[in-house]
Amino acid sequence: MYQILAMASIVKILRVVADPNRLRILLLLAAEELSVAELQEILVMGQSTISTHLSQLKNAGLVEDRRTGKSNLYRLGEASHSVSRTLKGHDFSRAISARKENGASAPEETAGHGFMVDLLERARTEIPEAGSDQATMRRVLRKRQDKTRTFFDSVAGRLGKDYVPGKSWKSLAEALLYLMPPLVVADLGTGEGSSALLLARGASKVIAVDSSARMLEVGREHAQRAGMSNIEFRMGDMEELPIGNAEVDLVFFSQSLHHAAHPERALREAARILRPEGRVVVLDLSKHRFEEARELYADEWLGFSEAEMEELLANAGFAKAHASIVDKEPEGPQFQTLLAVAYKAT
Repeated sequence: MYQILAMASIVKILRVVADPNRLRILLLLAAEELSVAELQEILVMGQSTISTHLSQLKNAGLVEDRRTGKSNLYRLGEASHSVSRTLKGHDFSRAISARKENGASAPEETAGHGFMVDLLERARTEIPEAGSDQATMRRVLRKRQDKTRTFFDSVAGRLGKDYVPGKSWKSLAEALLYLMPPLVVADLGTGEGSSALLLARGASKVIAVDSSARMLEVGREHAQRAGMSNIEFRMGDMEELPIGNAEVDLVFFSQSLHHAAHPERALREAARILRPEGRVVVLDLSKHRFEEARELYADEWLGFSEAEMEELLANAGFAKAHASIVDKEPEGPQFQTLLAVAYKAT
């Protein structure tokens, strides 16, 4: 007789699995988590009957459930979940052969595993409805997928305009930054260092430059709290950078270029510090007429048009310059965000 895991006695388990319908349920749950309603549809049984079977299986430790929305999903429990992977692959013979090779000295969990594999393998071959149950289950699961597909069909074209839990540009940016190769990055006009902190997640080193001593102090505090040791804060002007020639792989301007007195000089400095084939990325405001920005935000320039930005980049020694509008704020004055990317010409 096999040794069974200590959580449930052999007598209790045998008593529960003596019913063919409960074995049918175990075979189904070995392949997929299912709700009571889905089990009803597959087995063509009443809700109370299914619930009774599940209760007995759960008491024996063979089934467990988890809450999802307004219903519960059932799956194999502690006494049987170890065979789930085997059953999903329908490779029962390999599991049985492996158990036999282990012999009588196999540990308890191996013996318990072997017992359940044997039991459900026999059930699969001896219960006439087992094959049709699996086929019906696949149809039921397709209905579940169709329900999800129907939802997305109904919101297509407006999904990005509505609130979606957990979806934000910040979270997407952080995920993409982990894919960035370990570059040396210059964050010019870093301010309090928010963009430098993001870039540092994937960069080998970030050189964060700003002309405000207080901003740099705050940035250092933020980096220290975040445990970021690969950010170097340097005092300096975008038009006269404290960075050597060809020292960085990527230059990043994040809403900072419109603060430069001479944007073309800042871009020429960016070209100077870049290695051959290095890239510059500019996130800035698209050209606007909100004059109050000069007083409210100390803006020198009221943004840049796409054509202006591409011309500035070309004149600074960059190639393959491309600028486009990537975002528009819904509230007035409806600032638009301009994204420009270019390579250092060789």
